[in-house]
Amino acid sequence: MPSYFKKQQRQSIRYPLYILIFAVAALLAVLAFHQWIIALAATAVMAVLFYIVIRLEYKISRETEEYISTLSYRLKKVGEEALLEMPIGIMLINDDYFIEWTNPYMSSCFNEDTLVGRSLYDVADVLVPLIKQEVESETITLVDRKFRVIHKREERLLYFFDVTEQVEIEKLYEDERTVISIIFLDNYDDLTQNMDDHRRSSINSLVTSLLNRWSQENGIFLKRVSADRFIAVYNEHIMGHLEKSKFSILDEIRETTAKQNVPLTLSIGVGSGVSSLPELGILAQSSLDLALGRGGDQVAIKLNNGKVKFYGGKTNPIEKRTRVRARVISHALRDIIVDSDKVIVMGHKFPDLDAVGSSIGILKIAGMNQRDAYSVINFNELETGVERLLEETKQTPDLFERFISPEEAYEMITEETLLVVVDTHKPSMLIDEKLLNRFDKVVVIDHHRRGEEFIANSLLVYMEPYASSTAELVTELLEYQPKRGKIEMLEATALLAGIIVDTKSFTLRTGARTFDAASYLRAHGADTVLVQKFLKESVETYIKRAKLIESVSFYRDGIAIAKSSTDQMNNQVMIAQAADTLLTMDGVTASFVISRRDEDVVGISARSLGDINVQVIMEALEGGGHLTNAATQLADISIEEAETRLIEAIDEYLEGGSKE
Repeated sequence: MPSYFKKQQRQSIRYPLYILIFAVAALLAVLAFHQWIIALAATAVMAVLFYIVIRLEYKISRETEEYISTLSYRLKKVGEEALLEMPIGIMLINDDYFIEWTNPYMSSCFNEDTLVGRSLYDVADVLVPLIKQEVESETITLVDRKFRVIHKREERLLYFFDVTEQVEIEKLYEDERTVISIIFLDNYDDLTQNMDDHRRSSINSLVTSLLNRWSQENGIFLKRVSADRFIAVYNEHIMGHLEKSKFSILDEIRETTAKQNVPLTLSIGVGSGVSSLPELGILAQSSLDLALGRGGDQVAIKLNNGKVKFYGGKTNPIEKRTRVRARVISHALRDIIVDSDKVIVMGHKFPDLDAVGSSIGILKIAGMNQRDAYSVINFNELETGVERLLEETKQTPDLFERFISPEEAYEMITEETLLVVVDTHKPSMLIDEKLLNRFDKVVVIDHHRRGEEFIANSLLVYMEPYASSTAELVTELLEYQPKRGKIEMLEATALLAGIIVDTKSFTLRTGARTFDAASYLRAHGADTVLVQKFLKESVETYIKRAKLIESVSFYRDGIAIAKSSTDQMNNQVMIAQAADTLLTMDGVTASFVISRRDEDVVGISARSLGDINVQVIMEALEGGGHLTNAATQLADISIEEAETRLIEAIDEYLEGGSKE
C-alpha cells in the first residue's frame, strides 16, 4: 500500500485511540474508589497503551514531514523542468519592448543561443501591435511556424504554443470543403431562338467545349442539366485559384462567342462555407439570382455569413427583347394593390426626379385600381429640380396633397397597407428606414444593379438593370393597367423628367425601350419644355460646379479625379453633375468627384463610358450603383483620406485582372 494511504489509515486510527484512552482513564478513576489493586494493574496497562500512542504519533509526524519535504522537492523540480524543458515558449519583456528573459525552447525557435537584451522590433515586430492593443490571445507567424500567443499584460509575460500542425489541419479541412456552383448562360434563349439547328448545335458545342476544358484544367466536376444551365462541384482550394484568376472563364466565353457574332455571357452563382449540401445548393441558387439581378456576366459568391463577393460584370446588361415580363409584373402589382387598403410609396434619401417621378407613376397606378396612395417625402431634403416639380404640383391640389411626411405615414399604416419602394433596394438608403419595418407587404421597383444589402421578404421585386431609369419601368407598368383614368400632363411630365435625368438627355444607358417609354409619355401630354424648367440651374450653381471641376487631375489613362477644398461643402446633386460634366471632356473614360457633403460625410460620385465598371469600385468603398453611374458616402474621413482610399480601390480594380 502506498505511504500516503498508510498515513491516512493511521490518522483514521489515532483519533479513536485518544477517545478510548480518556474513557478508560475515567473508568479507572471510578474503579480506584472500590478496587485499588485492580485499578493499579489497569493503570500499568494504561501507561503501556499511552506509550504506544506517543510512539505512533511521533512516527506519523516524521513520515508526514518526509512526505511534505519530498513533495516540495518534486514540485520544485517539475516546475524547473517545465519552465526549461517543455516545448512551450516563454518570454518576459520590459516596458520598452526589450526581452528580459526567455526559456531555452523560445531561443531554439529562433536558432539563437539567447534572445535576452534584444528588441522585439528586431526579433518579432509582429508582437508589438499585439502588446500595444492589449490583445490577450492571437495566432501569429514566427520563423515559418504558427504560434498561439497568450499575453499576460500585468506580468509582461508571453506564452508561445506551437499550433503549426493544427493550423495546417484546419487549412486542409477548409480547402477540402465542397463548393457548388450553378452556371447559367444569360442570353442563350434570346440568341438561339431564331437560329437553325446547325447553328444552335455549333454554339452549344463551342460553349460546352470551353466549359469542359476549363473544368478539366481546374479539377472541377461539371454536368450540363439543361440547354442553358450547368452544375459544377469542386472544393474551396480550387475556388481560391478561380478567384485569383477572377473567374477568367467569363472573359473567355464572352470573347470567343463574340468572334462568332454571338455575344453569349455567363453568370455563376456559388455556394460555399457550409458543410450541408442542401444549404450549399440554396446558397448557389441565391447567388445566381443575385448575379442575374445585377445584369449577369458575373460571378456572385454568397457565404453563409451573408457576405457576398462579386467577379466580372464587364458588360452593360443586355436589354430584353420582350415585354412579357413587364406585363406579368404589371398584372401582379395590380393584384397586390387591389388586395391592399391603401398604398404608400417611398424612394431614397435626397430623392431625384427619377425617384419622385416614379412615385407619381405609382400613385397613378394605385388610382387606376381605385386605391388611395401617398408618397413619402422629407421636405427638408429636396434638390432644386424636385422642389420645382413639387411647386408645380401645387397647381394640382389633388396630386400635391398625396405627398406626405414620414410622420404622417406612420399614422396611416394598417396591416393591409402596401409599401412600394422605388429607385432603390437598400433599406439604409430609404427616406425612413424604420418605416419599412412597419409594413407586412412590400414591393420593390428599381433599375440599379442588385447589391449585397437588400429589402428582405418582398412580395414582388421588379429589378431590371438594363433599364435607363425606374421611371422607364413604371411607365411600362402603366401601359398594362386598367384604363380607368387619363394620365395627366404633369404626371407624364414627371415620369419623362425622371428618364431624361437618368439618361443625361438620352445619351447614356438608353435602349429601344427607353425611347418607347418616352414616346408613350409624350403621347399622353408630357411637356419637354416643363422638363427643362425643372432642370434649369442658377449661375451660382454653375460657377460652384466649375470650381469643383477646375481641381481635376488625371490618374492613369483616362481617369479624371476632382476634389473640393477641405472647407467646401456640396450636395450630392452638385457632385454628380460635376462627374457628368467631366465625362464629356476629351480623353476622359471615367470620372470621380470627391467633396464633403457635411461636417462628417464625404461623398464620391463616379461615372464612366462603360469601359470601367465604376459600380465595383464604389462597392469597394461601401457604395454602389450602375456599371457607368455609381456613388458612395464615407463617414468620419478627410478629403485626402477619401482620395487615398479611392485610388487604392481603382488600383485593385485595374490590377486585379478583371473589370468586376
